[in-house]
Amino acid sequence: MLRKVLALDETGARTSNDIFVGTSHPMPSGRVFGGQVLAQAVVAATRTLPDDRHPHSLHGYFLRPGDVRAPITFAVDRVHDGRSFSRRRIQAYQEGVPIFSGIASFQDDDPGMEHEMPMPDVPAPEDLPDPAQTHADHPQSGLLLRANPIEVRHTTGDIWLRVDEPSPQQTVWTRIRGPLGDDPALHRAALAYLSDFTIQEPVMRASGVAWSDRGVKTASLDHAIWWHRPARADEWLLYVQESPSSQGGRGLALGRLYRRDGALVATVAQEIMLRVPDRA
Repeated sequence: MLRKVLALDETGARTSNDIFVGTSHPMPSGRVFGGQVLAQAVVAATRTLPDDRHPHSLHGYFLRPGDVRAPITFAVDRVHDGRSFSRRRIQAYQEGVPIFSGIASFQDDDPGMEHEMPMPDVPAPEDLPDPAQTHADHPQSGLLLRANPIEVRHTTGDIWLRVDEPSPQQTVWTRIRGPLGDDPALHRAALAYLSDFTIQEPVMRASGVAWSDRGVKTASLDHAIWWHRPARADEWLLYVQESPSSQGGRGLALGRLYRRDGALVATVAQEIMLRVPDRA
């Protein structure tokens, strides 16, 4: 399923931009999953560069909700190509209206100094419950989790139905369910895809807000990802997340993605809108 939505079509049309078209996963809400748009934007921008130049950062804004029934057009502007770095601006449209705007930076593989924050010690994913099974009878959560290409395991309990203990921090094991093959470019895009799932939860968990609470409204406002080291998105990754602040109906979440061998492979930041009717 994921490989299909990331296989963008080239229209053959040429303006000042390179043009690609993608389709969407079905979603219970009818709205396009933000991580899907991020991943498709990475694929579109990558298609305009040689294979040895890889994305190291993407910064984007979600402008409007997308409709899963309509195709998405991606326009890539070749902003700059230097000796080591390239920049691409990506605009995503539905029916001529922009739904996402971002800019990505690419770099050749270069040697340099290295350090990384260590991965925390947490239970292994095999020792944790699968929320797709534990919430199988819940009409909304169960359907979303069963149909989702992303698999998750919360190390301290999920927040689908309730928050047992409010905290601005959580850790989640995550991966793409099906095999993706061996193309590193596809795994980088898939990493962007899964980086948008559960990153909102530290903001919600900090205030004791569960997904099933009546009237809760969330929306991703912007998203940034920095790729550090190679990783397979179809193997378990530990997503260490925290929320340093929430205010004014907005909350900021930060995340670090680790391979099981302890290597830090990506860092993520996202600000969300969070509104709960009975909590002004």
